[in-house]
Amino acid sequence: MTVQNTRLGIWLMIATVFVFAVQDGFSRYLASGYSIFMIVMVRYWVFAIFVTTQAALKEGGLRRAVRTRHPWLQIARSVLLIAEICVMVLAYTRIGLINTHAIFAVCPLLIAGLAMPILGEKVGWRRWTAIVIGMVGVAIILQPDGGVFSLDSFLPLISAFMFALYSLLTRLATRDEPAFISFFWSGIIGCVLMTAIGLPYLTVMPGFDLLMMGIYSFLALFGHYLLIRSYSIAEASALQPFAYLQIVFVTAIAMTVFDEVLRPNVIIGGGIIVLAGLFTVIRSRQKNQGKGLRVSQR
Repeated sequence: MTVQNTRLGIWLMIATVFVFAVQDGFSRYLASGYSIFMIVMVRYWVFAIFVTTQAALKEGGLRRAVRTRHPWLQIARSVLLIAEICVMVLAYTRIGLINTHAIFAVCPLLIAGLAMPILGEKVGWRRWTAIVIGMVGVAIILQPDGGVFSLDSFLPLISAFMFALYSLLTRLATRDEPAFISFFWSGIIGCVLMTAIGLPYLTVMPGFDLLMMGIYSFLALFGHYLLIRSYSIAEASALQPFAYLQIVFVTAIAMTVFDEVLRPNVIIGGGIIVLAGLFTVIRSRQKNQGKGLRVSQR
C-alpha cells in the first residue's frame, strides 16, 4: 500500500511541470529545423524501450502487460495522444510557446464538459458556467487586434480537445484494469504508428542536435515518471492546481530563450482560463468529498 504524502506529491508535481516546460522548449527548438514526425518518432522509440523494460521487470512480464480488456479503446486513446503531441509541437513553431500554452490551459474545462457524455458524470451549472467563462478567455486570446489570431491559433485548441478525449478514454480504460497496461499500450502503439509515419522523414543530425534530441526524449520520459510518482502518493484534486505552474515556467523559457512577447490579451485571457479551470478542480474535489461523506454516513 502506498503511503499518502500530499506535500511531497505537490513538490513532485511542480518538478513535473518544470520538466515538461523545459521539454517543450527543446521540442520547439528541434521542430524549427526538423520534421515533427521524426521528432515524435524518436521520442516514442525511447518511450517504447522504457515501457517494455518496465513490463519485463513486473510480475507476469510482457504477457500480462499486453493483456487488456479494451484493445480498441487502447488503440483509440493512443492514436489521440500521438495526434495531440504532433499538433501541439506544430503550434509551438507557428504561434510560439506562450500563446500555445495559454490556449491549451482550457483542457481541464473541456475534460469537465466532456465527462458527462463520455463517463456519464453529472456536470452542474456552476461548472458549466466556468467552462463558458474559460471559452471567453480563449476568445480574448484569439482576438484579431491582439496580433495572435490566425488559423494556426486553433491548433492548441484542437490539441486540448484531443488531450481531453484521451484523458477521459484513459479513465474508462483504467476503471477495471491497472494503469500500467494503458501506459504500456500508449508506448507500443505510439512507437509502431510513429515509426510508420516518421521513418520517411528520418534525417542525419549533427552532433549538437543529436544531443538535443536525446535530452528531449529523456525529459519526456522523466516528466511522465514524475507525474506517475506524484499521482501515486497524493490525490489528483490536490495536485491539479499546481499543474498550471507549467504556464509560468513555459513563459519564462519562451521570453528568455526564444524572445517571445507576452501580450496583454494573452495575460488577461490566460488568467481567465486558469481561474475557471481552478474553479472546476475545486468544485470537483468538493463534490467528491461530499460523496465520500454521504457514503460514510450510511
